[in-house]
Amino acid sequence: MSTRPVIALDEVQFGYGMRQVLDIPRLWIEQGSSVLLRGISGGGKSTLLGLLAGVLLPSRGRVEVAGHALQTMRGAARDRFRADHLGVIFQQFNLLPFLSVRDNIALGLRFSRLRSARISGPLDDEIARLLRGLQLDPALMKRPAGTLSVGQQQRVAAARALIGRPALLLADEPTSALDRGAASAFLQLMAAQCQAAGTTVVVVSHDEGLQPLFERTIALAEINQVEVAHV
Repeated sequence: MSTRPVIALDEVQFGYGMRQVLDIPRLWIEQGSSVLLRGISGGGKSTLLGLLAGVLLPSRGRVEVAGHALQTMRGAARDRFRADHLGVIFQQFNLLPFLSVRDNIALGLRFSRLRSARISGPLDDEIARLLRGLQLDPALMKRPAGTLSVGQQQRVAAARALIGRPALLLADEPTSALDRGAASAFLQLMAAQCQAAGTTVVVVSHDEGLQPLFERTIALAEINQVEVAHV
């Protein structure tokens, strides 16, 4: 594994109005690693993901992701950065239910020539490869995403995030709708695809039981100097 960081935070602070949420002196995540970011509900995990994605900007400090200093970039540049370098799995998946599985996955490439250029063969072949790797039948490609089960939709969301081999995959509570067995199986499949692509994965969850599935666990309470009350 490379020792070059894909994520480097230094003296980062963020708050909503007068309410301070994050004060992180340092966070360093190596390229190609798999990380579980663990913390209580309301503890700032999703806010930290927003900073890593460039959706939020720190009030102080440096947020560097995939070699880009996000706090120095204008909005349009951060939009291009996200399209080129990030895959995101949302807690509610955010699939377009009336689009096919294939078209939902292809959305991950629509705004990024860089990720499109990483696909050497026909797009449908790459989509089928990802689906097989996530143990989803490629025959489902023409089905509307809204007709699939929750577990199947989750795997489509993962394929959309992974298409074009992004540098970093961010997943916000991606297994909250699954039981422990299904969650473990999904995370292992996702990790295998990330490892094959050289993609760093950061999964946010409150579930401590997921720790054995990751190379590294970061407890947000241990790196965040803002004390957050349990909710």
